[in-house]
Amino acid sequence: MNHEVTTFIENLDQPWKIEVCNQLRQLVHKAIPKVEERIQYKKPHFLKNGHYAAVISPSKDAIAFMIMNAADLEFPKGFDGPAERKWLKIREGDLPPYDVLAKLLVGASDSI
Repeated sequence: MNHEVTTFIENLDQPWKIEVCNQLRQLVHKAIPKVEERIQYKKPHFLKNGHYAAVISPSKDAIAFMIMNAADLEFPKGFDGPAERKWLKIREGDLPPYDVLAKLLVGASDSI
């Protein structure tokens, strides 16, 4: 795991954001073996074979988890974005559907 990503997550302003980001990070590593991670555009990016697979994007009141290469997948209600990338905003108190996110991430990353 990348030290810069660890530091980024540890320095988030609220404990719930740190917890959610750590869980999303673990999910990505389990769903995509040998995934690479780095800070790019001031947020954690995850790459498979040099191609973007996922992004964790914290904001003032939410964590957006973006899945790339999503055009061929069916996303449940609650996801936003164009066909090629979809994201789910997670807010304090939400129970993120980590199992659904993992399945979507596996499906999206199979093509890269």
